[in-house]
Amino acid sequence: MTAYTTRPEWLVACLAEQLPALDALAQITAAFAHLPAADFHLSRITHEQLDISLHDDLDAFEQWRAALGIPAETVDYQHRPGRAHMTLKASTTFAGATVELVGFAPALPAPDGGEQA
Repeated sequence: MTAYTTRPEWLVACLAEQLPALDALAQITAAFAHLPAADFHLSRITHEQLDISLHDDLDAFEQWRAALGIPAETVDYQHRPGRAHMTLKASTTFAGATVELVGFAPALPAPDGGEQA
């Protein structure tokens, strides 16, 4: 068996390169311990980014958005017709790292009772 010994330049080599995202996670944990539980993701590819995702709870997404100081009008709403779920995305900078907030939830019905576009 041959070991993979080279790594692409865009892939971080050591944990120290992820410190901005790790520091943001530590500060978020200290500042917002009262917020609803979420999923947190750090990547070796986007090493200066912390992803926070929430599933099936729009109220939790809203609490996180407000706590992180993300303006409501900057939230990107994504829904493909015929799909049962929608996605909300927003980002900000926190403690020197990019924080991407993502919410997944059932699609909201349109005011007339149909499906929103």
